Amino acid sequence: MIEIPSDLHPDLVPLAFLLGNWTGAGVSDFPGAEKCNFGQEVSFSHDGRDFLEYASHSWVLDAEGNKVKPLESESGYWRIDKDRKVEVVMVRDQGVIEIWYGELAHQKPQIDLVTDAVARTAASGPYNGGKRLYGYVNSDLMWVGEKATPEVELRPYMSAHLKKVVTPEEVEKMAKGLGDLPDDGIAFFK
Repeated sequence: MIEIPSDLHPDLVPLAFLLGNWTGAGVSDFPGAEKCNFGQEVSFSHDGRDFLEYASHSWVLDAEGNKVKPLESESGYWRIDKDRKVEVVMVRDQGVIEIWYGELAHQKPQIDLVTDAVARTAASGPYNGGKRLYGYVNSDLMWVGEKATPEVELRPYMSAHLKKVVTPEEVEKMAKGLGDLPDDGIAFFK
């Protein structure tokens, strides 16, 4: 279920499916880098203004699913206009700043983005740009990223399947909305 906060800026209602904290895992695979499974935490939040604040942290996982080391971190701001055009400004820990443009699909919670501008510091690795696809599927957030470098044509490099994190406050709110439950708990499931 997608909940639209009462204090969400009206322009952001089409992006409400992104709001919240998400966690999950994915795969990273790009020539010249070690292929790995990774864990990820993503947050989309708002403060009433006309943008969503975005933060993502990922880390390499070992074969048992334990955190081994940081992989990537990025943060930024997402906006959408009345024509469902999405713009994102993103900063990555590798010394890359990107401007992404795309659009929200018609009648489904899916966003396709492509880089429009890339600025890199001297310390960053080679990077020409990328594409991303975000989708809300069965209450989960899924995404796939593609990237290109001077040596490698545009190709997928990371993807993840994320589940929404429910806070104790959200659980309490959901419980209050259930009303009276049977004492034995069994009749509830009949």
